[in-house]
Amino acid sequence: MSRCRFELTDDEWPVIVPQLPTNTRGIARVDDRKVINGILWGLRTG
Repeated sequence: MSRCRFELTDDEWPVIVPQLPTNTRGIARVDDRKVINGILWGLRTG
C-alpha cells in the first residue's frame, strides 16, 4: 500500500489499534485505517 505523507505509517498503526472499539452494533464497520487517515488529513489540512 502506498503511503501519503498524511497517512499513518505501519509503525504508528499498532499504537492506535488497541484504542479502537471492538464490540460495535449496527452496520458493518468500514476500514478503520482509512477513516483515521481521513480524519488526520482533515485536521492537518484544515
